[in-house]
Order: sequence, then C-alpha cells, then structure tokens
Amino acid sequence: MSEPQADQARDGGHGAAAPEDALASFIGKWRARWPEWALAETFVPAAQRQTALAWAALQQELADAAWGGRDARPGELKLGWWLEELQGWSQGRRRHPLGQALQRQAAPWAALATALPTLLETRERPLDRDDASASLQAYAAALAAVDAALFGVAAGPSDIAATGAGLLHARLAHEGESAVPLGVLARVGEAGAVAAWAQELRAHWPAEPAASLPRRLWAALALARLRAGDAARPLSPWRALLSAWRGARGRR
Repeated sequence: MSEPQADQARDGGHGAAAPEDALASFIGKWRARWPEWALAETFVPAAQRQTALAWAALQQELADAAWGGRDARPGELKLGWWLEELQGWSQGRRRHPLGQALQRQAAPWAALATALPTLLETRERPLDRDDASASLQAYAAALAAVDAALFGVAAGPSDIAATGAGLLHARLAHEGESAVPLGVLARVGEAGAVAAWAQELRAHWPAEPAASLPRRLWAALALARLRAGDAARPLSPWRALLSAWRGARGRR
C-alpha cells in the first residue's frame, strides 16, 4: 500500500478520495493542530496561502513519520516512501495529494529528500539542547531552502535557526516527555521534564526573524504557545492574532 492509500484508509476503506478531497484532508490535519492559523494566515498574501498550508502539512507528515509511535519501523518505511516521492517531484512526477499544491513549485525537493535520513536519526532522545539543535541542522537547512524557493526570499542562518526551533517545539508538542533530552530528565526528573524543556526552548528561542513570512508566523505561534505554558495547546484568538502580528513584523 502506498503512503497516501494508507492515510486515506482512515475514512473506513470506502475507496480513494477525490484528489481535491484528499488534499483538503491532509491540510485539515495540520489545521486541527494549529487552529490559530485561521487568524494568522490573514498576514500571508492571498496568492501564497494555499502553498503555505500545503507546505506546513507536508512538514507535519514528515515529522510525524520520523518521531511518532513506539515502533520506529513504520516511520522508517514512510520516510523511505517520501524520499522517493520527493525525488519524483524534482523530476515532474507526483503521487501524494500534497503534490497537487507543491510539486510544480520550483523548490529543491531532491535536496529535501536527501536530508530525510538525518531527520530519522533524530528519533533517539538527544543528550541536551545543543545535541538536539545540532542533530536537526541539516534538515532545518533543507526546509529553509524550500521556504526560500516557495516564498521568494534569500534563506540565511536566521531561517535555519527559526526552522530548527520550530522543529524542537513541534516534537515537544506532539511527543511530550519522549522529546525531552536526557540531560533535562537527569536534572529535574520525569515529573518536571516537559515544563523544564519548554522553558529552555523558550529561553533560547532565536532572536533574529526568518526571512520567509510563513516561517516567521509559524515560529511566532510556537513561541507564544511556549510562553503560555503548553506547547500543544492552541492560543486564544486574541493571543494568536497579537502573536501573528508581531511575527509578521519580525518581532518577538
């Protein structure tokens, strides 16, 4: 079974969804985790909103494959499938519904595919914050390069740093205690590990904003969740709007 067929089996196995419905389903999965985006996306030019949504959904699919579940093997198989899929995008082929919105974009999909094994390697619990950040450097750089191509900016160190911080937040939000480095566990114990790691991420959040507007918004919402005390809990509407406004202007 292919990756999209496996995900579409969630509808009860009553046949494949129409391409537009399948695309909407994957985007809906991301929106379910980030309902704040309904407000934040107003800062994104209308012509870029569908691309930003599909790109966010793809990043979520890849991260979930790398980090989700107790057994690593299903994720390895999914990322192997995605490696082939992204290489196909660079050659004009696509199978996954997200390719409807992304494949024709002139982005470095093959380079992103090449970076996927480094994402899989981050499944193991890191030693500390430096180890967690360093292990994601190559993958964050590949994501930042796609940002630059999709949204017409020049990616630099600030883009890689913002992307890496967002990845660390995403793992904590979705995986909880299993995302906390060993050093933090040893220092505070299991009961306080999530809160301590969230505080460390917040304290070391990159000061320089990313060049890509969507990346600035995603980073601003992630930081606001950390400041609110729960990496996974959606922000209130007023806090989401204020955070997005500040993010759009490159402010923390």
